[in-house]
Amino acid sequence: MTGFATLTEAACAVLRTADARDKAALARRVAQAWRTGALTEIGGAVPPDRPSRPGRPELLAPGRMAKRRSAGSATTRIALLHALAHIELNAVDLAWDLIARFASTDMPRAFFDDWVTVGDEEGLHFLLISDRLAVLGARYGDLPAHDGLWEAATETAHDLMARLAIVPLVLEARGLDVTPGMIRRFDGAGDTHSADILRIILRDEIGHVAVGKRWFDWLCDRTRNDSLDMWRKLVKRHFRGALKPPFNLEAREKAGFPPDFADGLCNAADAGS
Repeated sequence: MTGFATLTEAACAVLRTADARDKAALARRVAQAWRTGALTEIGGAVPPDRPSRPGRPELLAPGRMAKRRSAGSATTRIALLHALAHIELNAVDLAWDLIARFASTDMPRAFFDDWVTVGDEEGLHFLLISDRLAVLGARYGDLPAHDGLWEAATETAHDLMARLAIVPLVLEARGLDVTPGMIRRFDGAGDTHSADILRIILRDEIGHVAVGKRWFDWLCDRTRNDSLDMWRKLVKRHFRGALKPPFNLEAREKAGFPPDFADGLCNAADAGS
C-alpha cells in the first residue's frame, strides 16, 4: 500500500516530505497500512535531525509573532486557523519522529500501535484545518509561523521518557486547556464549522495525552520511578518557559492526569525559570 518495508522507513518518509498536505496524507496512508497489516515490521530506519518543511510559511522567533486573541473578524479567524495548522503539522512530525527515533528502545508493539494512531489523527487535523482555510480563501503558508515547536523534539531526542514528559504531557496537554476557549470564540463569531473542527481536535487530543501518560507511567514502572516525581524533574530539566493556570482539569482527568500533575506543572516550570 505504501511501498515501504518497515514502519520506521515509512515514518522517515513522512518526516522527509516537505509539502504539508502531502506529509499529512502520507501519514494517514502509513497508518492505514499498519492497521491493515500491509506493513508489519518496525525496523530501524534513522530519522532526520529536522523534518522537511515547505518553503512557506516564514518561520519567526516566538517573540516576534503577533498576539491574536479574538475570532470576531474573518481575518483573525484565518490567523487563528493558520496558527493551529502549524501546530498540527508539527504534531504530525513529532508523532512520526517518536516512532522512528525510539524504535530501538524495546517498547511493546502496542506502543507503536498507539503512536501510529496519534500520527494518523494529527494528519487528519492538519487536513481538516487546511481545507477550512481554503474555504475561507487562504492556505497554510500565507502567514508567518513561529519556529519554537521543534525545540522540544531536539531537546528530548536522546531520551524517550523526556520526550513523553514534554511533548504529550506538557505541550499537547496545554492544548486541552486553551482549545475550549478557542471553540467558544469561533462559536461566538458564528463560525460553527471551524468550531466543530476544534471539537474533533479536542476529543482526539485527550486521547493523545492519555497515550503519552500511559507510556510515561509504563516506563516509570519499568525503571521503578515515581511517575509524578520523575515528570517534575524532567519538566524542570527540559521545558523552557512557564505554563500557568487555568488548567482544563476535566479534560486532563479524562486523559489520566490527576490534579496534582497540574499543580506539579506550575511548580516544575517555576523552578526551572
